[in-house]
Amino acid sequence: MIVPALAFGVIVGGLLGLVGGGGSILAVPALVYGVGVSLGAAIPSSLVVVGASSAVAVLPRLRKGVNWRLALIIGAAGTATAYLGAAVNRMLDQKVLLLAFAAIMIFAGLRMLRTTEAVGGSCALPGGGVNWRSCLPKAIVTGAVVGFLTGLLGVGGGFLIVPALALVLGLPMSMTVGTSLVIIVINSIAGFAAHLGDMHINWAVTLAFAASAMVASLVAGRLGQRLSDKVLKRGFAGLVLLVAVYVAAQALLS
Repeated sequence: MIVPALAFGVIVGGLLGLVGGGGSILAVPALVYGVGVSLGAAIPSSLVVVGASSAVAVLPRLRKGVNWRLALIIGAAGTATAYLGAAVNRMLDQKVLLLAFAAIMIFAGLRMLRTTEAVGGSCALPGGGVNWRSCLPKAIVTGAVVGFLTGLLGVGGGFLIVPALALVLGLPMSMTVGTSLVIIVINSIAGFAAHLGDMHINWAVTLAFAASAMVASLVAGRLGQRLSDKVLKRGFAGLVLLVAVYVAAQALLS
């Protein structure tokens, strides 16, 4: 189990470093289908992996690649709802959770493909500055929704945060990646804490996965700063859709 965990960790960490999200889209299926752990154990394990690798991936972007105010607002808004999502998680069938996971991924991927250019918005006006009267409510709602899904599905939220920051709040992709990584760290900690009472983690597998993901995320984070917004968005969307199809097929055939 250790060798597959190391291999998948490189893939998950690389994705986080490049596009600032999507790590749990691969981490949960990789732990379940690639490494062989149960979904119940994969959810908290994925939060450890994604939270740690996101913290490392954001290091090259600390100076100019993070909107700290938005990151803290969205992260704080999602902390409380993460516990609600974890409570709902305990009441649902695993197949239902995986199908919900796939459906949300398809929606996010299609939205990213529809808009490939950076756009202005209430949180990133075309002429510069932020309209906080309009931006703040959107940021709080976005954080609450993503926090709930973090607890429900064991995701750090990047696969939704990236489209939300770029399309709903209007941040350029270069700023979206770093801001998303900070939010993922906050959400991962909250989601992990929400599962503390009932989790069963294989720590050897989790730490091996996390270690390789952290190294890969740091390398990919430096590479991602050299790529264009269009390439990052299209690559992110395409990968999300591919994994969504695979997860849906596995859930339906299981």
